[in-house]
Amino acid sequence: MSGGRVETRLIPQNHGPSSVADATLRLRWSVPVTDTRGLPPMCVRADTRTVLCRTGALPADSRGRRIRVSARLAGAPSEVTVRIDTMWSGGTTDRNPQNNTPKVLALDTGDVYYF
Repeated sequence: MSGGRVETRLIPQNHGPSSVADATLRLRWSVPVTDTRGLPPMCVRADTRTVLCRTGALPADSRGRRIRVSARLAGAPSEVTVRIDTMWSGGTTDRNPQNNTPKVLALDTGDVYYF
């Protein structure tokens, strides 16, 4: 994050045991998002703090394609949290639901965070 501009990149992963025909991820920031012109075609703005992104098919034990979300935050905050979770997965059962909701604190330093 730098100057109120945030870029989130993620690669969805399916640990199995079943394939997922499609899934929807929710990215929710702790402050309002004011500009989402940098959204990829598979993503839509859901409300003032939330973006939803479609993953496409995720075969069992595989990774999906990278999703990159660029946005501007209201008021150029010095820190922001982003929570990423699965909104919909077509009824597929998850063997490890504890890893479904990472929450990351990003500081306005221009540094890149990996999680």
